[in-house]
Amino acid sequence: MPLLSDTLSRVKPSPTIAVSNLAAELKAAGKDVIGLGAGEPDFDTPENIKAAAKAAIDAGKTKYTAVDGIAELKQAICAKFKRDNGLDYTPAQVTVGTGGKQILYNALMATLNPGDEVVIPAPYWVSYPDMVLLAGGEPVIAEAQAQTAYKLTPEQLEAAITPKTKWFIFNSPSNPTGAGYSAEELRGLTDVLMRHPHVWVMTDDMYEHLVYDDFEFATPAQVEPGLYDRTLTCNGVSKAYAMTGWRIGYAAGPEELIKAMRKIQSQSTSNPCSISQWAAVEALNGTQDYIPANNAIFKRRRDLVVEMLNGADGIDCAVPEGAFYVYPSIAGCMGKTTPAGTVIDSDETFAKALLEERGVAVVFGGAFGLSPNFRVSYATSDENLKAACTRIQEFCASLE
Repeated sequence: MPLLSDTLSRVKPSPTIAVSNLAAELKAAGKDVIGLGAGEPDFDTPENIKAAAKAAIDAGKTKYTAVDGIAELKQAICAKFKRDNGLDYTPAQVTVGTGGKQILYNALMATLNPGDEVVIPAPYWVSYPDMVLLAGGEPVIAEAQAQTAYKLTPEQLEAAITPKTKWFIFNSPSNPTGAGYSAEELRGLTDVLMRHPHVWVMTDDMYEHLVYDDFEFATPAQVEPGLYDRTLTCNGVSKAYAMTGWRIGYAAGPEELIKAMRKIQSQSTSNPCSISQWAAVEALNGTQDYIPANNAIFKRRRDLVVEMLNGADGIDCAVPEGAFYVYPSIAGCMGKTTPAGTVIDSDETFAKALLEERGVAVVFGGAFGLSPNFRVSYATSDENLKAACTRIQEFCASLE
């Protein structure tokens, strides 16, 4: 009898975590490596949030809490949805988990049966398909192309939906592309979904507040109220509030679904960290002044990276609306050979050679379901970004 389950053979480890770990190992071994793989802000958690956590510790708020979140945090989440998105939820419609990933996983585990399909636009966050597979479902990948700025068209969504479709997973602004859907673009997708009442909508709005220029964020249930009763609107405090390590994600949706997700969580992790929950209350209820200040820094970095990558031979880099990623195409580098003799036959080969020959760690596009590309996280210093992009330019210039 084999030790490991058959289900485990359906999934792979997270490529983004693997890249970050490899870069850290090389640095520890004394290599000159610049890591552009991490999906987290390099800013510190704001002082008011840290102070709230310290106050919670001093007040002895260190015990178990309700399985899926304290009442104060659920109330803060309801207020956030009303304030930012015009969505009305009650605390009974809210769940809090140990990071946004657990929220998505709980929902899939609570709803998927063998053979159920989940439509996932590509490029996608690396964990979506594997979470679907772990839950027993079948991911159906709908590829968005560079010609549409890596945004799924209504026609593509329509073609991907079948009678077996249970969920449509939607992420805007996107990890890995940074592409954001306007309300008008969203309307095209929600019109399709309204024609298919058996399809539920899972929105990953984690990068909601990280938007630039004149882009205005919108979420599906806000654009089409008719989807409210079959939408799980997911979010968290990780990105906008620089709280990745605090591990707090949340969602709101129909009460029946929230109860089912609570049951899953009650038999897995139980409650999220009590101190992190109190910190999240302050994050949502407290001042939001540092968000536009941080966004101004991110925008400057975005513009720097886009300009320098577009100055590299064989690379084409679009300007994203949000998040802190760019997703350049390396179509112009394919088939060329590096000075070390490596033939660039895939974006994975490109990323590996870039790391080995120039000491820059990026995540190859195949990990996100669309090639030939790679993802750069510009959530690091201007100095690191300039140095890394200079090395990428030199690497591309050296290809023959």
